[in-house]
Amino acid sequence: MQNFGAFVSNYGVENHGIKNPGIVYWNLTTAMLYEQVTRRNEGKIAHLGPLVVQTGSHTGRSPNDRFIVEEPGSEADIWWGKVNRPFSQENFDYLYRKMLAYTQNRDIFVFDGYVGADPKYRMPVRIITEYAWHNLFARNMFIREFDPEKLREHVPQFTVIDMPGLKAEPEQDGTNSQTFILVDFGRRLVLIGGTEYAGEIKKSIFTAMNYFMPKQGVMSMHCSANFGSDRNDVSLFFGLSGTGKTTLSSDPDRMLIGDDEHGWSDEGVFNYEGGCYAKVIKLDPKGEPEIYETTRKFGTILENVIMDGATRRVDLNDGSLTENTRSSYPISHVANAVRDGHAGHPNNVFFLTADAFGVLPPISRLTNAQAMYHFLSGYTAKVAGTERGVTEPQPNFSTCFGAPFMPLRPGVYANLLGEKIKKHGAKVWLINTGWTGGPYGVGSRMKLAYTRRMIAAALNGELDDVAMVEEPFFGLMVPASVPDVPAEILMPRNSWEDKEAYDAQAARLVGMFKENFKQFGSLVSDETRNAGPK
Repeated sequence: MQNFGAFVSNYGVENHGIKNPGIVYWNLTTAMLYEQVTRRNEGKIAHLGPLVVQTGSHTGRSPNDRFIVEEPGSEADIWWGKVNRPFSQENFDYLYRKMLAYTQNRDIFVFDGYVGADPKYRMPVRIITEYAWHNLFARNMFIREFDPEKLREHVPQFTVIDMPGLKAEPEQDGTNSQTFILVDFGRRLVLIGGTEYAGEIKKSIFTAMNYFMPKQGVMSMHCSANFGSDRNDVSLFFGLSGTGKTTLSSDPDRMLIGDDEHGWSDEGVFNYEGGCYAKVIKLDPKGEPEIYETTRKFGTILENVIMDGATRRVDLNDGSLTENTRSSYPISHVANAVRDGHAGHPNNVFFLTADAFGVLPPISRLTNAQAMYHFLSGYTAKVAGTERGVTEPQPNFSTCFGAPFMPLRPGVYANLLGEKIKKHGAKVWLINTGWTGGPYGVGSRMKLAYTRRMIAAALNGELDDVAMVEEPFFGLMVPASVPDVPAEILMPRNSWEDKEAYDAQAARLVGMFKENFKQFGSLVSDETRNAGPK
């Protein structure tokens, strides 16, 4: 075995069963990984320095190919169902042996770092990859260790082995296709094969934190976070991909804690990651200048973004490969990001939804019971390209605004969030970043400038003394006015030309909410159950 790199861990890859690999590249710097990427023809360097790569046929997550191993230590805790589907230990062991055989005589890359900015809850992780650019992705997304001695002594508590070139044989291996993402909480190990989409690495680690953190009393959240005048002026933004978590938390007037994954402990909020993973399709340099600037920096990875081969300039408006074009960059690329990744308790919590029906108000204030109802419902629209096969927005209920990554029962997360909101007196708001004036295909997407202004008004206390009007279908309290926002868009029915069409659309969405919430009927209080639509 030949090890290469200045930061080789004493805890070698043989501890993971890997024997006779080619060269093992340990904890390479960004520049060294760039050299490996270009030498192996995995990607190309664009104008001003970002790395442009393509992910082949997998331009988004593959939720139907993700499984959790049935093992005694975690089996009783898992929320088994359509999302968390069981995988036998026997089949896992068989695929693991195939993966170990696949690594023989093959160069591999190792990243050692952490997930969790709070040292009290930090988990050492190791990402072993076939591709150099996947290792750079891990270096961008997770928290780095800069002390050479600590890197040499690094022992992971959770490991991901990512070999895109290894494809499963479904009939033999028990998988759904040639692609597989297998999570084993007992062994603290994830196996990924058959997909080049790097986001599977990130979400596998997030799934692990969503399993381990609640057991320590930490609320694990699919949200972005920032703070204002001080570290006690904290806001959280829950939502699925495409609803605006990254965009709305990247505010030049506030400090960014993180853009996607956080924990909320008794001490406050802390980022899980060391980087950001933003959608960049049709990115507006004026509306989203902080994110736009990261697409022009060395160290940034641009996934499936089209580049002119002659000029090496990228075209962020070109979605010919996918609408799910992505930018992975270290959080240090964001000028107003806090490097230590933590702050106090939230004063405001925003639930973001991209309502494809055009029914929900652009902003409404939730009671604590409504907050629990909408958190468990997790309504949004799947946005084109985020998952394979989704080419236009589709109505979607994703429990806790992150069901694909939540292995425990929903009540665990809902109870933790409810307790913390109540204890710290956080205000909760529902924000529709989706459609207004009609459904998808008829109406238009809510203007980002209006959404930013409404959120600013909530943060600044401008809505504290504004009269609230009850929306008739969902019982949501909507401000009668917001400075610099047209009054007609605040109550959605007023923005539709055909009022009867709105009523029919709203009634349809109410029915969907009620049908979806039946699964939680025995898990919640009467107050929460009755906080849903009328």
